[in-house]
Amino acid sequence: MADLKERLLPIKPASALSLREASYRPSASGRQPFHGVDVWGLKKRGQGLRSWIRVDASGNSQIIEVDKFTMMRRCDLPARDLRLLDPLFVYPSTILGREKAIVVNLEQIRCIITADEVLLLNSLDSYVLQYVVELQRRLTGVNEVWQSDDGDPNRRRSRNFDNVYGNTCPDYLPFEFRALEVALEAACTFLDSQAAELEIEAYPLLDELTSKISTLNLERVRRLKSRLVALTRRVQKVRDEIEQLMDDDGDMAEMHLTEKKRRMESSFYGDQSLMGYRSTDGISASAPVSPVSSPPDSRRLEKSLSIARSRHESMRSSDSATESVEELEMLLEAYFVVIDSTLNKLTSLKEYIDDTEDFINIQLDNVRNQLIQFELLLTTATFVVAIFGVVAGIFGMNFTIPLFDDEGAFKWVLIITGITGFTIFSAFVWFFKYRRLMPL
Repeated sequence: MADLKERLLPIKPASALSLREASYRPSASGRQPFHGVDVWGLKKRGQGLRSWIRVDASGNSQIIEVDKFTMMRRCDLPARDLRLLDPLFVYPSTILGREKAIVVNLEQIRCIITADEVLLLNSLDSYVLQYVVELQRRLTGVNEVWQSDDGDPNRRRSRNFDNVYGNTCPDYLPFEFRALEVALEAACTFLDSQAAELEIEAYPLLDELTSKISTLNLERVRRLKSRLVALTRRVQKVRDEIEQLMDDDGDMAEMHLTEKKRRMESSFYGDQSLMGYRSTDGISASAPVSPVSSPPDSRRLEKSLSIARSRHESMRSSDSATESVEELEMLLEAYFVVIDSTLNKLTSLKEYIDDTEDFINIQLDNVRNQLIQFELLLTTATFVVAIFGVVAGIFGMNFTIPLFDDEGAFKWVLIITGITGFTIFSAFVWFFKYRRLMPL
């Protein structure tokens, strides 16, 4: 991996290095020219060049520096599609099929796939480097298999690719589908690994929270739930994007770039052969043909050849389009199952968190109810004790009655007041149980 990083790092040109050294070299007057100005940064900002990793159909990779407008002309893409690949902006996962390219934005994998090459923004992210290495390995393995099989083409087509790169690929896929497959696999693997890490962290934390409800555990669960919601949103977007492609045959047919390129080349060579046939008959291909001077047989033959070629091309294109749609649909369906499984795991984890929250709320409600019951009993006891205060207040008045001269009067007052208070307290408790305000 370290060798690949060194190989993929763009090398600064010597002119730029000499320009930077010259900018900090003092002049004859003792001043430094361009003092405080980064000339190399100004040059890069002025040109707008970006470093791209290019992987061709043979598995060879190289670093190229291309500006945005050159890339737009090279891949026939609008500016808004290239904006999806800008690492400074965060866009949801997207797979767009264009006339000459497929724009892929799946998590860390942001690339442009054409019929002959894959262009990725040069990055030292480990998943981008793994994507390049895996794509090179698969392309090299497939090329070796097809070069070693020089026999029957049907035998080459039915060869099992499990021995090549350990993946189930029952039929040969064009270059753009293989590059798209590696991108989907990288994105699904990345999301599934994040979901697995979240599961490993979540279940022990939730079990600890159910056993001990504390502020620290609640805060940790809150952060965990925030990460879960964000990851679920990303997985859901990838799943929806794959499902949308599977539901639209037109978009899937649009992504078969190799077939479109082959049709364009066959149409070009057909026109060239037709022009050659006309030139052999003595008719200039560049000069306009007069209907009076042209032989009717040659015009009739030319028309019939054109009609037959167009019919043949339409039949072949319809058959190949149907086959390419089926191939891409099977490819997308395989990774749709994978991403759907990841989404199910996240959904199960979210349900477990919701169940834990419900359990905690039930526990808190139970404690709250116990506190309310205790407060009710305490309020009743306070009311009973207040009766003693009323009696004490009455007998504390400054007046004289014969009861004060009796020696056992104080004892009887306490006994009667205590019995009365106990009776009132028992009546309140019975009322609370009768109205089911307290457990029986």
